Amino acid sequence: MLDFIARRLIAIVPVLGLVAVFVFLMLRLTPGDPAAVIAGDNATNEQIAAIRAQLGLDEPLLKQFVIWIGKVLQGDFGESYFFKKTVASLILQRVEPTLALSLCAIVFAVSVAVPLGVIAAYKHGSLIDRGVMAFSVVGFSMPVFVIGYLLIYVFAIELELLPVQGYRRFGEDVGLFFRHIALPSVTVSVIYIALIARITRTSVLEVMNEDYIRTARAKGLSDVVVLMRHALRNAAVPILTVIGLGIAVLIGGAVVTESVYGLPGLGRLTVEAVLSRDYPTLQAVILLFSGIYVFINLAIDIGYTLLDPRIRY
Repeated sequence: MLDFIARRLIAIVPVLGLVAVFVFLMLRLTPGDPAAVIAGDNATNEQIAAIRAQLGLDEPLLKQFVIWIGKVLQGDFGESYFFKKTVASLILQRVEPTLALSLCAIVFAVSVAVPLGVIAAYKHGSLIDRGVMAFSVVGFSMPVFVIGYLLIYVFAIELELLPVQGYRRFGEDVGLFFRHIALPSVTVSVIYIALIARITRTSVLEVMNEDYIRTARAKGLSDVVVLMRHALRNAAVPILTVIGLGIAVLIGGAVVTESVYGLPGLGRLTVEAVLSRDYPTLQAVILLFSGIYVFINLAIDIGYTLLDPRIRY
């Protein structure tokens, strides 16, 4: 097990290296010049050139990359062009709302989607099964911002139950924290729930006709025990896989959701950095998201061995 983890950790290094190269080139090869944005509409070519020289954007791409990656390896992600702060301090200021949103969304999605998928598999072909599948199709097809605006209209405008925008820290007021995080969490969870519920249903259906399921029923075990202890556990590997892969969906949804609900998180920071062509901030945030995604997949792989001991061999 330790050898497996060590190999995977070593494999992360080239992955993050490729991500760094891709992000660096993608930002600089797309249209737009941060120096022109900083200088303003009425700036002269000389003023723009001076700003480019000040930011080091007039150097060859290879030299810019070497300088940037050298600083990153030392833990220095540079200074934001527009916020006039170090990128590290910006990320630390914005990470809590995104972390809270992600954790609440994951807990809510898994706690709702897995039971829905199991019930749909148990009631295969029934009205409940068709309803769950219809929800999965609609939920996975609907854009996140549409879901957000619908929830805002129903729960914030019509029913006046929850606030529309803003964020409260967990340590300040627990009640206000959950009131402000509820709608964003549900919004970003809908696609995640649809994906997990559909895979859970399919995986549980595949094992329901196995011999060990018939043996468990023959022993007189209740349907709940058969489903949860035998069927769900043996169907858990593909479910765990889609939970891990769905983190990418969650990260993408967080960017839109934070903009809709005005959460001061990393997703909103990403949008602001894109609009202002803030290279250092964008590079650091994308690297952070990539690193999180890679480590979550490592955790999922380790989880496989806990669910199915045969994988260890």
